[in-house]
Amino acid sequence: MYVDIDIEYAVTDEHRRQFAEQGFVHLTGLLSDDEIAAIAVDYDRFLRREIDVPGKDFCDMAGDYGRDPADYSIVNVMLPRRYHPAWVDNIVERRSASVARQLCGDEMVLDYDQLLAKQPFKEDAVFAWHQDMAYWPDTPDTRTATVWLAIDDSTIDNGCMRFVPATTHETSLRPHSPMFGGRGTSHALGTDLRDDDHVVTMPIRRGDCTVHNERVMHGSGGNHTDGFRRAYILAFRSAETVSAERALGFTHSHNDETAVLDVVGVDGETRLS
Repeated sequence: MYVDIDIEYAVTDEHRRQFAEQGFVHLTGLLSDDEIAAIAVDYDRFLRREIDVPGKDFCDMAGDYGRDPADYSIVNVMLPRRYHPAWVDNIVERRSASVARQLCGDEMVLDYDQLLAKQPFKEDAVFAWHQDMAYWPDTPDTRTATVWLAIDDSTIDNGCMRFVPATTHETSLRPHSPMFGGRGTSHALGTDLRDDDHVVTMPIRRGDCTVHNERVMHGSGGNHTDGFRRAYILAFRSAETVSAERALGFTHSHNDETAVLDVVGVDGETRLS
């Protein structure tokens, strides 16, 4: 098999072991400083709304859809490659795809992409504890690899990722509920941390990433600093799974018809049957 050495990231057996056992792994240096700087140019164009993202695909994950964009705490851009086609097949996408294939198999393809930026001095820029799979329809193949790339140093003070290891091995997802009203008025879901849950805080450097299984519980705290905490997320699942989602009309857009979203992630009914 031909390998593009400029794109391939070397995933080790230890990385695979950690991902399988804990549900997440930290990979250092996924992108160089120069590569991050190039991506950040268009990233910031999204934040300034120079690249148009319509409807609910530009929203605040720390509040409801009616919040004034000037007051957003966690700026969320869903499906940026849809709204900025120049990003299709960019270096982040290709290198992340390499990682996903090495962790989960050659059948892995991109399911969705997302930008999440915690604005400065936003103590409410908190992601509640959740499992990503609570948002998605049920599918037979549950392999997932979500690459969370740090555009800035991600620290405890600006709200880095936190994980509850091995929650991937629990027999069922935990009950989730909307955080800010119903699914028609906001998108964020949350679940409860248990007394016996062990939390791992994961500060990482600019250009590093974490990769997590969508069943692992994770969340993050507010941003208490004077700078942004920008992240670029790419989620990979098997080609068969992505086809099954699309057949249900599930695109990961917040502009989806509510009939699709209403049966996922509400009052513990976290999966489509």
